[in-house]
Amino acid sequence: MLPPSIGSRSTTSRLRWSNTAGRPRTGALGEATSIILLATGYMRRRKSQQQAEAADAALLTSRLERLGLHGVAGIKVHANRTVLVTVTKRRMLRVHRGFAYASDRVLRAIVRFVSAMSSAGRRMAAQRTIVEFPVEAFVGSRRRRSRPERGDRRFVPQLRRMHADLNAEHFGGALAPIPIRVSTRMRTRLGELSVHAVTNAPLEIAIGLVHIRRDGWREVRHTLLHEMVHQWQVESELHLDHGPTFRQKALEVGIAPRAMRDIRPVQPTMLEC
Repeated sequence: MLPPSIGSRSTTSRLRWSNTAGRPRTGALGEATSIILLATGYMRRRKSQQQAEAADAALLTSRLERLGLHGVAGIKVHANRTVLVTVTKRRMLRVHRGFAYASDRVLRAIVRFVSAMSSAGRRMAAQRTIVEFPVEAFVGSRRRRSRPERGDRRFVPQLRRMHADLNAEHFGGALAPIPIRVSTRMRTRLGELSVHAVTNAPLEIAIGLVHIRRDGWREVRHTLLHEMVHQWQVESELHLDHGPTFRQKALEVGIAPRAMRDIRPVQPTMLEC
């Protein structure tokens, strides 16, 4: 039997025939079935993901406690690429899921990092061990799609010009051009320098949109110059911190040598406590 003519319906099927592809095209019933199948597949993947997260959390809890972790209310795993390890105000330890597959040496570093008894030197050494572990090789991070903001288009060109002027004035033009982003999510932080946690290469400077609107360009200039001192540390292959080299350079360029801004290493990224 020949197929129905284009645009007609057979008495036994709700499918239409295409004169170009030669294949049936689904109607409303087929589309509804496809939606149901997609939803079912999503629910199965979500359930599988939740089971994997629970298994990783149980494994991490057991291993960290065996290695001496104490003083936390609990452990919660995540796949956030911007923060590897953090302790909340309620003493909840949040750890990237990838650490479930790390060696005891790396997990001991986590224990030292979150311990209130650790000295600044021990915590710094622990941080280096933690960020060197490739968590994303074991558990891929969830990446949010960045959405352009009007604030970006309005303020970024002025921030770029300000960076170039400050670079020439205080650094002899030695700093490399760096992407500058206006963040709509930074509510309490004023600015931050993002660096690669493995290569230590500077990636971008972010300035809070709230900071720009609330405090004005004089304070924004101070914040940008603060982050540029961190950029100078990285490009000079100095230790990235708010220690003696930072304070000395901050005084040279005329800003307060205080740890007022954040340093955010990315890929795999930041540690907080």
